[in-house]
Amino acid sequence: MPVRAAGAESGIGIPKLPSETMEELEHTCPQPRLTLTAPAPFADEISCQCQAPHEKLTIAQARLGTPVDRPVRVYADGIFDLFHAGHARALMQAKTLFPNSYLLVGVCSDDLTHKFKGFTVMNESERYEALRHCRYVDEVIRDAPWTLTPEFLEKHKIDFVAHDDIPYSSAGSDDVYKHIKEAGMFVPTQRTEGISTSDIITRIVRDYDVYARRNLQRGYTAKELNVSFISEKKYRFQNQVDKMKEKVKNVEEKSKEFVYKVEEKSHDLIQKWEEKSREFIGNFLELFGPDGAWKQMFQERSGRMLQAFSPRQSPNSSPTRGRSPSRSPSPPWVINKTSPPSSPKAASASLSSMSEGDEDEK
Repeated sequence: MPVRAAGAESGIGIPKLPSETMEELEHTCPQPRLTLTAPAPFADEISCQCQAPHEKLTIAQARLGTPVDRPVRVYADGIFDLFHAGHARALMQAKTLFPNSYLLVGVCSDDLTHKFKGFTVMNESERYEALRHCRYVDEVIRDAPWTLTPEFLEKHKIDFVAHDDIPYSSAGSDDVYKHIKEAGMFVPTQRTEGISTSDIITRIVRDYDVYARRNLQRGYTAKELNVSFISEKKYRFQNQVDKMKEKVKNVEEKSKEFVYKVEEKSHDLIQKWEEKSREFIGNFLELFGPDGAWKQMFQERSGRMLQAFSPRQSPNSSPTRGRSPSRSPSPPWVINKTSPPSSPKAASASLSSMSEGDEDEK
C-alpha cells in the first residue's frame, strides 16, 4: 500500500525511501501482548527491526483504527518510583487511547533521576521490574532520555506521546513536552487525585516513629534503620507499652464478652422461670380455683356422703293396715313423756288403760 514519509516540518521524520522499495516492504512491528502470563519484554531485547517507512498519523486517523497493518505505537515515560495506582491508571489511559495500540514505557535511570528530580526510594532495577508486571505495558525502555529527541522517536517508531497536560518544567525548560505538542504527537491523560509518590513519602516521613518501631519489632537492627542507641531504646520501650495496652484491651474485650454471655443466659433463665411460673399458677388455678376440678370433685363426694348418711324416706302413698292417717301406732312400752304421772295411782291407772287398749285390738 502507498505510504507517506513523516513530515519534515516536525523535524522528527525519517528519510524517504524509493517508491519501488516502499511498495515491497511490509510492516513487521511487534504486536500488542495477547497473554498476561509473562512480564513485558525490554526494548533492547526485542528492538523493532521493521524496515517499512513509518508514516505520520494524525490523532483522528489513529482513533479510527488506521493504519490497519500495524498497531499505533504510544509512548509514556516517567520515574515510576513506588509504583502505585496513579501510575497504573495513567498507563491504562495511554493503552486505551486508540483501538489498536502498542504501549512503550520509558523509565529513567537513577543517574538522570537523581540529577534532575531527586533521590528515589526504589532503584532503577526495581522500577524497571515493576513496570514489566503492569498489565497495560507491552514493552519497557530502560534508561529512557529525560527529553525526547527526534532520533529517539525515530528509533522506536513512536507515533504519539502520552502524558498529563500539566506543563512539566525540568532540565532548564518550562515544558519538556513542548516540541512534542507542537509536532501534533502529544495525547493528554488525566492525573489521579489523592495519590502520588510524593504523598506516600510524606506519609512515611510524618509517621516515621511508627514505621521505625514496626521494623525494629520485625527484626531490623538500629544500624539498618539508621537510628541512634537512645532512639532504639525509646522505640523498644514504646513497643512494650503498646503490647501491654493490647493485652489490657484484649482482657477488657473478653470480660465484656463474658458479661454479655452471662447477661444473655440470665435473661434466658428469667424468661424460662417466668414461663414455668405462669404454667404452675395456671395449673393451680385450674385445680383449686373457684371453678376448678378439686371443687367439683369435693361436691360430688359430699353429695355421696350425704346420701349415705340420710337414705330416702318411704313414699306417703304406701298402705297403713287400715289405720287412720292422723294416728300413728306406738309401741306399748313407749311412755308419754309430755305428761308424766304425778302419783303411783295415776301410773297404775295408765298402765291398766294401756292393757285394755291392747285387748280391744285383739
